[in-house]
Amino acid sequence: MNQTELFSLLPHRPPMLLLDGAEKTDDNTAVGTYTVKGDEWFLQGHFPGNPVVPGVILCEMLAQTCCVLLSEQVSGEEGSFVPYFTGLDGIRFREKVLPGSKLTFTCRITRSKAPFYFAEGKGVVMTDAGEKEAVSGKFSFALIRETK
Repeated sequence: MNQTELFSLLPHRPPMLLLDGAEKTDDNTAVGTYTVKGDEWFLQGHFPGNPVVPGVILCEMLAQTCCVLLSEQVSGEEGSFVPYFTGLDGIRFREKVLPGSKLTFTCRITRSKAPFYFAEGKGVVMTDAGEKEAVSGKFSFALIRETK
């Protein structure tokens, strides 16, 4: 699904919707994609003359990919829920992500005990030498009922 279709599944909106597209590959795995254009807000000042996507943004991209798996809970018949990060563990950054990079994220839920969900994932970047792992790790989040 494209970014417009993601609006119906995720509570994130530009400029914090950090996926171009995403899809469930099975009940427990999702794949998301993003192409770094070079004019994103998170590149401003990180680093002048040598822009690099911040690691925390890569973590958010992983989490948004994982949220696609919970689309029924996030915007289902029982009301709207918002996913909040509760932890990051074993996060590793292995490859710089630069303007023009094409990223693919794969995430899966490893366990859950409502409202908490635990997941792991990785993001790979296409380079001249082929695919290279840019980020990997485990993370957790809670789905909290939205209050107006």
